[in-house]
Amino acid sequence: EVQLVESGGGLVQAGESLTLSCRASGFTFDDYAMAWFRQTPGKAREGVSWVSSRDSSIDYADSVKGRFTMSADDATNTVYLQMNSLKPEDTAVYYCAADHVLNLENSARYDTRWFTGYWGQGTQVTVSS
Repeated sequence: EVQLVESGGGLVQAGESLTLSCRASGFTFDDYAMAWFRQTPGKAREGVSWVSSRDSSIDYADSVKGRFTMSADDATNTVYLQMNSLKPEDTAVYYCAADHVLNLENSARYDTRWFTGYWGQGTQVTVSS
């Protein structure tokens, strides 16, 4: 059974940091690309960070560039999202995702109609001003 289990969300003040974790199981970690998305009520799920299909580098949404960093630990099948200098507009439910790299990149860049993979259950991040 495929599982993506996120943790690390919470309530912080603007300017503070949080690190989200996503532990993957039930599939071969190397066979899928990983990404982070987020969603606020009434809005579409949007890509935050993902692996580029062009060169396997990490791409970020413009709104988080320079503040967020995605990384992975292949030994534990875990992907992380380090979030620094948090802003109230970063408040959202954050989702970990796994899919084939091009589907995931298109989902992150454009919209999730391209998505064919797996979602985590989401973790709430709330940033107070």
